[in-house]
Amino acid sequence: MNVFYSIGILFYSLGVRTAALFGNAKAKQWVNGRKTKAVEPVETSVQKQSAHELVEGPTSTEWIWFHAASLGEFEQGRPVIEALKKDFPQYKILLSFFSPSGYEIRKDYPLADEVLYLPSDTPRHAAQWVKRHHFVAAFFIKYEFWFHYMRALKEAGIPLFYISLILKPDSYFFRWYGGWFRKQLRNVTHFFVQDETTARLLEAHGLGNVTVCGDTRFDRVAAIARQAKPFPEVEHFIEGRKCFIAGSTWPPDEKLLVNVLPQLPDDYCLIIAPHDISASHIAQIKMQFPECQLYTDMKTEKQSKILIINTIGILSQLYQYARFVYIGGGFGVNIHNIQEPVTFGCPVMFGPKYKSFKEAVDLVGLEGAFSVKDTEELGSVVERLIHNEDFYAKASETCRNYLKSQVGATEIILKGFKNTLFL
Repeated sequence: MNVFYSIGILFYSLGVRTAALFGNAKAKQWVNGRKTKAVEPVETSVQKQSAHELVEGPTSTEWIWFHAASLGEFEQGRPVIEALKKDFPQYKILLSFFSPSGYEIRKDYPLADEVLYLPSDTPRHAAQWVKRHHFVAAFFIKYEFWFHYMRALKEAGIPLFYISLILKPDSYFFRWYGGWFRKQLRNVTHFFVQDETTARLLEAHGLGNVTVCGDTRFDRVAAIARQAKPFPEVEHFIEGRKCFIAGSTWPPDEKLLVNVLPQLPDDYCLIIAPHDISASHIAQIKMQFPECQLYTDMKTEKQSKILIINTIGILSQLYQYARFVYIGGGFGVNIHNIQEPVTFGCPVMFGPKYKSFKEAVDLVGLEGAFSVKDTEELGSVVERLIHNEDFYAKASETCRNYLKSQVGATEIILKGFKNTLFL
């Protein structure tokens, strides 16, 4: 099975390289990034270290490695990185990404001493990577299972922790053919998982090194809420009105919003932050909402009912102004992040594709979030949130209480790290 896995990795790499040759932009970034921003040959690294030791004396620099697939997983690991940097400033941080969308946005992350693409998961690459730095520990975030790297860490005696892991009964680990894959999990020192279901699945297969601690991203969004800065232009736009925010929207979501817009009373305004802020998509939104304003062109003398956020990086803090929120993506592959608005006590609505996210499933059950399948259902929930104060207050309080119940995962992980490393 090990051979078949290695062949699969080879074919995947060849597939991406072929896509890059035919002009796929993301595949090109994946390939070119690994040429310039991946691991240098171990021999070169060793030569540099030896030369340094001849001049400066033996080095005792120790590193902690964090690996994330992309930006979302990085945000789950970020609270742990920040906590480790605070408590253990003597360790350097190596941050690696699989996807260009993570690397390109966080390549200058200030708490990481080095940010790299992860080379493809071959035995040679894994051996080089582990030898390149003096690692004291490694953290893989959520779903990142790269079996040659896992084995190389185990053989080198480097503790490997999984954080914010969540698995389902239909995962390939637990299928009839999953024996070899489950065996690879024995290379993990400890699993910090999001829920009891994941813990039971692992324990049922002889993996008792498990702690249920929730999702570290709740610690991150709680910190964002505490540190949220004011946005004077947005406050001027709202100007005493109540605000409905639609975040990370796609065209199917925007079509629903057009139909629901007439339901908003005069004392309400709508802020739309689309996932795609390309000029073509913004132009499409402006055609659907002719009287909208763009965030980058805000004028203080005239106020519209609709504001389009055509920039990135501020949505998570804009939720502080929302009374309730619609999150996009639920009519496509999956919904986007609902934790950020929930942190501010905002009831949340989204499309039917949400069941991969524990917090969404939980909050739908608790009636702090609402899944809708069409304009009629969205309009019905919006109507109740606007005109039924008891319904709104209960949903908002449910979100606040849920957040309080979920924070604290980072502290548990940090304690487990200390116990492993120092006892």
